[in-house]
Amino acid sequence: MKRDATDHGRVARRVVFYIPGFDPFPPRRYRELYRKEGAVQAALSGYRLSLSAGVPGAGFGWRVAAEIEGSAVESRIEVLVWHDLVKAAMATGIVATYWQLLRTAAVYFGSRAILPILRLRIGPALAVLYPVSMLIGQLLLALLAGRLVAGLLPGWWGLLPGALVVWLVLELFRRLDGRIFAHYLMHDFAYEASGRGAYAPDLEARLAEFRARLRAALQEDVDEVLLVGHSSGVHLGVSVLADLLREGLPAGAPQLSFLSLGQAVPMVSFLPAAGRLRADLHLLAGQDVVPWVDVSAPGDGCTFALCDPVAVSGVAPAGQRWPLVLSAAFSQTLSAAKQAELRHHYFRLHFQYLCAFDALPDRIDAYDYFRVTAGPLTLWQRFAGRDPSPGKISRAVSPHRDMAS
Repeated sequence: MKRDATDHGRVARRVVFYIPGFDPFPPRRYRELYRKEGAVQAALSGYRLSLSAGVPGAGFGWRVAAEIEGSAVESRIEVLVWHDLVKAAMATGIVATYWQLLRTAAVYFGSRAILPILRLRIGPALAVLYPVSMLIGQLLLALLAGRLVAGLLPGWWGLLPGALVVWLVLELFRRLDGRIFAHYLMHDFAYEASGRGAYAPDLEARLAEFRARLRAALQEDVDEVLLVGHSSGVHLGVSVLADLLREGLPAGAPQLSFLSLGQAVPMVSFLPAAGRLRADLHLLAGQDVVPWVDVSAPGDGCTFALCDPVAVSGVAPAGQRWPLVLSAAFSQTLSAAKQAELRHHYFRLHFQYLCAFDALPDRIDAYDYFRVTAGPLTLWQRFAGRDPSPGKISRAVSPHRDMAS
C-alpha cells in the first residue's frame, strides 16, 4: 500500500543513510563527528544519546540509542561512500590542475551557466571564483620568483634555475592546500564539470549501489528510512531517490524521507548535459510519497542558501510540493561566542548542519541534526507545520532546462 508523505506514526527504529559531499577522506570522520557533536547537543538539550558499533555485513556505520522527547529510539546510520571516486579525481599534478582550470572555466563560461550562478548567491559565487583567482595568483607569483632567479645569471644560464624555482613555488602552494583549499575546490568544480553536468559511468554505478542499499532497508522492520545528503551529496541523493520512485517502492515499505543540507545543486543542474538531474529534480518535487526538507543557512558561503534547487533550475512541476526550504539560521541558533569562534572558518561552517547548535530555540520543529536522525518523529512529523523560511529564492534562472526522458 502506498504511504502518503504526510502519514503519521512515531519512530522506534530508523535507518539513516548519509551521502557526503566531495570528500576524499574515509567515512570514519563522520562517525567521530557524530559522536563528538551528538554528545555536546545532548548535554545542551537534555536528552540521551549513545553510539555503538555498526551492524556486521552492512556498510560503514554505527548504531545510536537515544532517549529523546520521552521516547526510546534505535537508529542505524550508514555512510554511502564515494570517497574513492573523489580521491581518484584528485590524483593529479600541478600541470593537470591548471589544465582542469582551463577546461572547467570553458564549460561554465561556454555553457552560459556562470552568470546565473553568480547572480543567485554571493557566497557560492566567491567560492567559484576563489580557486581560479588563487591558482592564477600562485602561478603569477611563481613566474615572478622564477624570473628574478633567472635574472641573476647571464643569458640562457638562468632558464633552468628559473624554471626550477617556478616549479618549487607551485609545489609549495600545493603542499599548503590543506590550508588554502584552492586545489581542492578546483578538483571539486572540475569533477562536476567533467561531464558538463552528466554523471560519469563510475558514479552512475555507485548510485545504483546506493539505490540497492536503500531498497534493502525499505524491506526491514523499521519505521523510517531517512536519506541525508550534504553538499555535493544532495544532487546524488536526488537521483538515487528519483530512480527508486521510478522503480516503485516495496509494498508496505516504511516511511522514506529526504533531508538535504548545504546544497550546491545549481553547480550541476545549470550545466547543459544535466538533463538527467533536472528530470530527477522535477520528479522528486511533484511526488507525494517522499517528504523532502532542504536546510541551508546564509552564513554558509559554500551553499546556495535558501535557493529552491528545483525552482531555480527551471524544472518546477505544476503543483510543486517539495522541497520545504528552511534556514538553519546560524545567527539565531549559534551563540555570539560560537559565531565569533567560527568566523572566517568557511569549511567548518559548511559542516555546521552536522554539528551541535548551542542556542537552539525551545521548539520541537527547530533544526537539530540529532533529533532528526535519532529522535521519535519522522522528518515530516517534525517539520510539517513549518512555513518556508523568509528569503526563499524560487525564480528560475538556469540557462538550460531540458530534461532527460
